[in-house]
Amino acid sequence: MGQGRQLGFSWHVRFIAIGFIVAATFLLPACTKQKKMPASSPPVVTVMDIVQRDVPIVPEYVAQTQSSRLVNINARVSGFLDKRMYTEGAVVKQGQVLFQMDPKPFKVQLDQAKAALAKQEAALETARLNLARIKPLTEQNALSQKDLDDATGQYQSAAAATEQAKAQVETAKLNLSYTTITAPVTGVSSSARQADGTYISPQNSLLTTVAVLSPMWVNFSLSENEMQKSRDQVSKALLRLPKGGKFIVEIVLVDGSIYPYTGEITFAEPSYNAQTGTFLIRASVNNPAGVLRPNQYVRARLKGAIRPNAILVPQRAVQQGSKGHFVWVVGKENKVEQRPVVVGDWQGDDWFIFEGLRSGEKVVTDGGLTLRPGMSVTTKPGTGQQTGTAGSVSSKAEAAKSDK
Repeated sequence: MGQGRQLGFSWHVRFIAIGFIVAATFLLPACTKQKKMPASSPPVVTVMDIVQRDVPIVPEYVAQTQSSRLVNINARVSGFLDKRMYTEGAVVKQGQVLFQMDPKPFKVQLDQAKAALAKQEAALETARLNLARIKPLTEQNALSQKDLDDATGQYQSAAAATEQAKAQVETAKLNLSYTTITAPVTGVSSSARQADGTYISPQNSLLTTVAVLSPMWVNFSLSENEMQKSRDQVSKALLRLPKGGKFIVEIVLVDGSIYPYTGEITFAEPSYNAQTGTFLIRASVNNPAGVLRPNQYVRARLKGAIRPNAILVPQRAVQQGSKGHFVWVVGKENKVEQRPVVVGDWQGDDWFIFEGLRSGEKVVTDGGLTLRPGMSVTTKPGTGQQTGTAGSVSSKAEAAKSDK
């Protein structure tokens, strides 16, 4: 019996030993693999060199065209409208006949005025001859001084009546000329407001309008915030305006094409519009071919402002934390530093940095989402970003030069 117990214990020990051997068989390879795993390599990030340079600022605004001279064509006399003499909506030349009114009543009035003038001229001649006879007789005391005064008065009265008759003739001629209504300027015409045969009176005297096409006005608005921001940036030397405020105004048409003529600002509203919260700005641009038409929506670009010694970084390089915007800067030994920055306006896909960066520093543009302060990284230059502001500044500057 003792021998049986000893045998059972021996088998139990053997079973435990076999278990340890099996466990060691599985654990040893795992330990071996863990020892063979290499250390993690630094993350690869894309960087760009910071370069400060002057950057053209070209703000763009929604604008609307307006005729520089919109002329209402009104009838100056009352009468029947005989015929419209122009094609509605067409460009009309200065002096071109637009409407013809019935001239017959005005010809009759002119004939009456001429007859009245002839009568007055005959009376004047009679008074003149009478005065010529009486004057020497009065000097000889053959007639009294009263006779001379009466003859002089009749002559002067006849002369005044003659002048009045002449004025009536001129009035009748003007009224007759007003029956032929011409275009006072060259421009595009609108539809006729009155149909042929309509009796024209002061109540319905507006016949059509003619809008001058060249030069064309381009109106756009600047908000109060934009005006104040511009003043602040100029005072801080962050923005340099063109000399005398003479911006070049470039027009972008609805299809995105650039209008071939540039304009200049000719008027700025001095007062603030409380309803829209803006200031009206007006530019004048040549329009010889009539491409621009009144009340057309376009975009106006203002060229001439410069942001001196500016720093631009891609928008994707700027991150935002609880304390504001920041970028990752690669320093000595390729270790990254979280740098807080003060951002300005957007410029295409880039962002102006007003404070926080200096020329010559390297900023991470891609791969910065997993970085931590002090982490070592492997850097590579971005595509086309060999000289700082990632070629974005230089490319924009070249584009601006080519636009000019």
